[in-house]
Order: sequence, then C-alpha cells, then structure tokens
Amino acid sequence: MLIEPAAPPTTLAPYVPPYPPRPDRGLPLRQMLQVARENWLAIWAKSSFERDVYGSRLLLRDVVVCNSPDSVHYVFVERHENFQRKSPQHRHALIPLLGDGLFVSDGPLWRERRRVVAPVTHVSRLAELAPAITEAAAERQAQWRALPPGPVDVLAEMGHLTAEIICRTIFGRALGRDAAGEVVAAFAEYQALIGQTDLLSLLGLPDWFPRYRSPGVRQAARRIHHVVDGLIAGILDGQDAGEASLIRAMSEAKVPGTDRPMDRRAFRNEAIVLFMAGHETTANTLAWALFILSQDPTNAARLVEEVRGALGDRVATLADLPNLPFTRAVVEETLRLYPPVPLLSREALGPDRIGDRPVRRGTIILVSPWLLHRKPGLWDQPDAFIPDRFLPGAPKPPRHAYIPFSTGPRICTGMHLGLAEATICLAALAGHFRLELAPGTQVMPVARLTLRPGETLPMRITPLG
Repeated sequence: MLIEPAAPPTTLAPYVPPYPPRPDRGLPLRQMLQVARENWLAIWAKSSFERDVYGSRLLLRDVVVCNSPDSVHYVFVERHENFQRKSPQHRHALIPLLGDGLFVSDGPLWRERRRVVAPVTHVSRLAELAPAITEAAAERQAQWRALPPGPVDVLAEMGHLTAEIICRTIFGRALGRDAAGEVVAAFAEYQALIGQTDLLSLLGLPDWFPRYRSPGVRQAARRIHHVVDGLIAGILDGQDAGEASLIRAMSEAKVPGTDRPMDRRAFRNEAIVLFMAGHETTANTLAWALFILSQDPTNAARLVEEVRGALGDRVATLADLPNLPFTRAVVEETLRLYPPVPLLSREALGPDRIGDRPVRRGTIILVSPWLLHRKPGLWDQPDAFIPDRFLPGAPKPPRHAYIPFSTGPRICTGMHLGLAEATICLAALAGHFRLELAPGTQVMPVARLTLRPGETLPMRITPLG
C-alpha cells in the first residue's frame, strides 16, 4: 500500500533532508564492518530499502533483515516469544549501564518489570506529568530570548532541555533539577565510547565470554549510577515530600504476585531505562525538527502561524495539544525520517521461518525503522519531509510500517509522554524563534546507540517579532 501525502499548500518541491550516500551494491564484509564502526547507516545499499526479507552470513552468524509490515508483525507480534531477546551486540552495549533493565531483559524477568513500569508511564498519567514539561519549555524559551549573539549548539541545548524534563518527571522537580547536567554529560560520554559492533558474537562466542570495555565506559556508567542511586534514595526516604514522579509511582507498585516493591538496584536500572527513553531520543527528535525547519521556510512558517494562532505568547499545556495538529505532524514526520532508535535487533531463541526463509536458532534478526520508514513501496517520496502525511484525515500508513517507538509487546511504554513532550517543546521554540544553521556546518545523520545529527548542531537563534 503506497501512502500518498495530503496535497501540500505549495507547488514547491518538498525539502529532502540529508542522508548518507547509498552504495549501488552491498559492501564487502571488511569494508562494511569498517563503515559500521563509524556510522552503520552508511552500509545500506539502494536495494536494501526496497527488499522485504533478506539475509546473509556474517562471519559465523546468520543475519536476517525484516523490512516489510508483514515480516515485522510476524517477528515482533505473532512470534514475539521466539524473538523477544535483544541481539548480543545490543545487550552487551547496554548491560554496563542498564544491568537487567527493560531494554535488555527478556523472559519472566522482562514480564515482571514490564507490569511494574508500564502503568507508571501510561497515557493516563500525562496530566500529572505534563506541567513539568510546560515549565521546562517555558524556562528554555526565556533563556533563548536572553542569548547573546553567536551560534548555539542546538543539539546540546535539546539534550539539556529533555534531560531536565525527564529528571523532573522521573524524580520530581525538587530532586531532578540539579541532576540533569551530570547525567547528560555522562551519557554522552558513554554513547561516544561504547562499541557499535560485537565481533565476538559474530564469531559465535557465547554471552558469558568477557567483552572488553574501556575504562571510560565503566567510569561513565558509574557516574550515572551514583547520581541515580542518590536520587532514588532521596525519594524512597521521603525527601520529595510526596511530589508526583515516576519513581514515586514505581515505589508504590508491587512486583506481580507479591506484596513487595522492586529492590533499589532494580529501581536504578529501570530509572536509567526511563531516562534513556525519555531524554536522548526526544532530544534528537527536537534537534532534527529544528534543523529541518531551518531549511524549510514554508513549513516553518506554517508551524509559526499555527502556534501563534492557538497559543499567542503562551507555552502549550497538555490541553492545548489538540489545537497543534501541524506541530504534532512535524514531530511525527521527523520521527519517520530520523527514528531515534534506527535499528531494532533480536536473537532467535529457536528455529523458525520468516516468509519463505528458514531461521536457525541464534540468528540475528534486524528490523530497521531507518529502512522501513524510507521504503519506496510504502511511502511516496520517502526521503522528503512532508508533514502533511500525519495530519488528521490523511491516509494512515499500514500497521507496522511506521514504528519509531517499536511495536508489539515491547513497544515503548512512554510513547504518548514522548510525543506530548516533543510537541510542547517544539511549539515553544520553533513557534517563537528563527533558527539558522551556522555557515559551513555540514549535517549528516550518524547512528550510534541513537540517531544524532552529528556531534554538534551550531545554529543562530533569533526571536521572532
């Protein structure tokens, strides 16, 4: 099913944001591994975006890529139990930081933790948590109005903004405000240092075989653990005076089948999972949206007109979101083009068959939103920025064709919170400022643990009249 965008309000060709060059054919193994270490988005040939299910042998591991709604449904929904385990590379990259948190656990432990965490981030809690988003967005807007002339790193700005929001929502305003900077710096260091490939698993070595981790990786993880342990202790010991927070809600939940809460190590691991899900991903989405709008004056003007008409000079609250459909559509189209987690990987726990392709136990299954969201058979002008695709009344994409928050039982529990946060913050900033890319800056998506617009995004910020 081809998704045609709604008719745009202009005859100009839509803006096509940057993406890495696509080789005409697949890269040789050695070259592919070298490229993947720097930016695995650059390994995909043109044909990779068009195919449905295909695979190859990488060293001693089978790898199967699922790039159709039907194959994604089969792996992530219909046969979830057999494909629920994250790939060895994914697990070994995150275990030093997350321990047994939801991102990397599976089986009974995953089901137990999911039952505790999912209600904490449920859409029904938005009204309780949204005021912290509006408050932080208003503060950032005021800071931007007071900026001195000169370029500002908007990627870092969005990192600090979303870290403040997630710290306040996870830990409460009082305790979370001061922790944001330390956790942001440590996580940026961790992501820069962690390996992007796991050659040992491709060689067939078991999980228990030690993986080398640099001292910097361990130090960054310890910094995050130290801050989060202190915050959790403050909440569990009553320092937050009952203020609304996700950790407060988790502390009141019981492990399914028992009358006891999670222990403090589990609290820490799940708090860091929530931080990663709510900070880095939303920061990247906002940075990408602000960059795209700086290059697309027509859609930037449409957003300003909507925000000013709906809000005037106010910062949006949760109740205002129905009046910001275009701003929300900009967020969703940004998530399509630059999904924050562009690769979802699984390991087959037993033999299976995906379509007509047999799958052996231990096969690595790759589902890439980066490929799926740009598949020519699913999207018209797949590389173009056309937010009208997501306006109310526009044709909806096939189920499992658009998966920026994953899909199936492991879908992100904070999806609604993240969408609300991104929409409120984008309205507060893009609706009141003109952003211009600093001269000479080259922007290109780079995938590490998440998809970022490079290491920095220097832009000039000018308040609108």
